[in-house]
Amino acid sequence: MVDSAMDARENVVVVGAGLAGTEAAWQLAERDIDVVLYDMKPERKSPAHASDDFAELVCSNSLRADSLANAVGLLKEEMRQLGSLILRVADRVAVPAGKALAVDRARFAAGVTEAIESHPRIEIRRQRVTRIPDAPLVILATGPLTDSELAEDLSKTLGEDCLYFYDAISPTIYADSIDESIVFRASRYEEEGGDYLNVPLSRNEYEDFVDRLLHAETVPLHSFEAALYFEGCLPIEEMARRGRDTLAFGPMKPVGLVDPRTGRRPHAVVQLRQEDRDGTLWNLVGCQTKLRVGEQKRLFRKLPGLGDAVFARFGSIHRNTYVNAPLQLDARLELKRRPGVYLAGQMAGVEGYVESAALGFLAGVGVARRAKGLPHEAPPPETAHGALLRHLQNADARHFQPMNVNYGLFPPLEQAVVEAALLGASGGGTRRGRRRKLPKREKNEMLAARALDRLAGYRDRVRPSGAGIP
Repeated sequence: MVDSAMDARENVVVVGAGLAGTEAAWQLAERDIDVVLYDMKPERKSPAHASDDFAELVCSNSLRADSLANAVGLLKEEMRQLGSLILRVADRVAVPAGKALAVDRARFAAGVTEAIESHPRIEIRRQRVTRIPDAPLVILATGPLTDSELAEDLSKTLGEDCLYFYDAISPTIYADSIDESIVFRASRYEEEGGDYLNVPLSRNEYEDFVDRLLHAETVPLHSFEAALYFEGCLPIEEMARRGRDTLAFGPMKPVGLVDPRTGRRPHAVVQLRQEDRDGTLWNLVGCQTKLRVGEQKRLFRKLPGLGDAVFARFGSIHRNTYVNAPLQLDARLELKRRPGVYLAGQMAGVEGYVESAALGFLAGVGVARRAKGLPHEAPPPETAHGALLRHLQNADARHFQPMNVNYGLFPPLEQAVVEAALLGASGGGTRRGRRRKLPKREKNEMLAARALDRLAGYRDRVRPSGAGIP
């Protein structure tokens, strides 16, 4: 256990070896800055940790969509072009998942760990850190499950309590316990095959599932904790309480899927997504939950084809800690009340593994430049990296919550560009015959093209000396 007295004052200190911390440490080291990286494992593990490796993911699809029509796909492409360690390893251990970037979780964490452990400029100390280190330059990247004592020290520094919400994890089951005479393989709207397994439910089976779900016992929160769930990852039982058909129009929607046994679309489906390269583990998509373990066994084994399901991991709930970024952080991710201390990852006010790693990159590059006496370089606001920073700076502090990257955070396209696109689509016809606005996909693709164009100059300015970033 380590408090504020540290003996590596000449080095940059990074606390936390999740995706943000490892990315920050890597970017610093690649720029010839010596780094001391602290991680609390194996001394202490959170409910979301399964091994002693760095950069653990809770599911194979945690890195999400990989298309430029989706903002997180653009963010990943920017990270590739900027030389991200996280994306380099993720691409190397990817597993099939349609249009998403899914990875073999064990190989991903092992790959990041190996890279960090083998870097000559990174010293690893596996110890808890309970107070903000008393070092000239510190990056806190302890993530959503920050040690309670460190979170308390941070709260005192900020002069306010850290904000928090709750994030839920879906169960994972073994492939050989799935009855594939009932569960069928398909992706939405694909005629043959697909990357997902689908559990078909009739109307009666769906209603029975909802009834059991609504009456199942959950793990209670502490009396002093408010149930502030992130809307993008609501526990399945919370969704069901919003209406009996909420699941059928949400994570269990059957659109684009046909049950080969009946030749018809089911009333609802539970999709399973491959968790590892070998296809031995499958995650129940959208079934994140805070149900007790016994209830999870009873509930999910009542689904068609899952009667003999063997669970590799049960769903769970954990606390996510973050700060009010518009009040507490400047444009460089530095604490306004504690100069020299930077935040990266979900603690800084973003949601998602990719976004966390992106902030790790920005913090690592920014601190490296400061350590070398170089001027600060901010990513253009038209890029996905810049859009995330704009949100952290400009969001309403009274109602601030973590945010996934999305095209709504980007500056709008220039009007002349939009007009040209509309005119071209209409073939130069009359004003009455022209489209009034761009389709969403076309608009997003134009935003992505603009972002990658603006990224080039920034990439050249911040690349490590002598680095061959493609």
